[in-house]
Amino acid sequence: MAEKDGPRAATPLLLLLAVGFAVPLIAVTAFSFMPPRTFSLLQAPTLENYYTIFTGTSYISFLWSVVLAVATVVLLALICYPVAYGIVHVFGRWSTLLTLLFTIPLFVSENIRLYGWVLFFIKNGVLLGSMKSLFGIEIESSLFTLGAILLGMVYVYLPFMLFPMMLSVAMVPNDTREAARDLGASRWQVFREVELPLSMPGILIGCLLTFVLAVGAIAEAKILGGQRIIPITHDIEIAFTYSQNWPLGAALAVLLMLLVGVLVISALRRFDLDQILGRR
Repeated sequence: MAEKDGPRAATPLLLLLAVGFAVPLIAVTAFSFMPPRTFSLLQAPTLENYYTIFTGTSYISFLWSVVLAVATVVLLALICYPVAYGIVHVFGRWSTLLTLLFTIPLFVSENIRLYGWVLFFIKNGVLLGSMKSLFGIEIESSLFTLGAILLGMVYVYLPFMLFPMMLSVAMVPNDTREAARDLGASRWQVFREVELPLSMPGILIGCLLTFVLAVGAIAEAKILGGQRIIPITHDIEIAFTYSQNWPLGAALAVLLMLLVGVLVISALRRFDLDQILGRR
């Protein structure tokens, strides 16, 4: 009886996914084949927007978005796993407070937090102004540089990498860890052969989630980078707003979705998901 009612019970969810995900995606894809600077889907399809992209310099923006996203994922993976392990196993009663401190920034607008870093790093700001007034040291501002952009992305997307890792580290059975120690495994062997493999689902989810979010980042490059580096999302925003060229913006968005999809699927194919997720 339950199996027969399954499709009927899932119908509202399927409708929600269709309206909230599939319909906008189809609309954007259809718009990408419309003539430039038109606002109707009732035009003759054309590949002019894609020709403009492939014969222009948009590939530089695509490349910057991917490079920044990959660098953010790598840095966060190196930072978050030790932090997650410490919160779960080392910090004891301080773990709740630390988790709360990592959660609170999510309740504040991303732009407000990034402008806080601007005030911190700007010339004569909180950091440089204090160094100059207290110690007489003048330091060149690192604002509007690649390093500032990466700092902002690491700061903004840290919770999205950290929390899946924390959950995965916490789910490693203590019995398995103790059994390995009883068999004579060293601390490093326990980590390498037991803890790290069993926490891979959280690491993989954190990396994928962070990459998908970071490749669409725009505020960090605008606010902390001073638009010296132009990500592809900036080109999409310009096309949809100032240029009023919706079809070109739609074509850029479609290519970005395809690029992200190909990279994510390629990454997933390098892992045995059934083994990682414990299905076999």
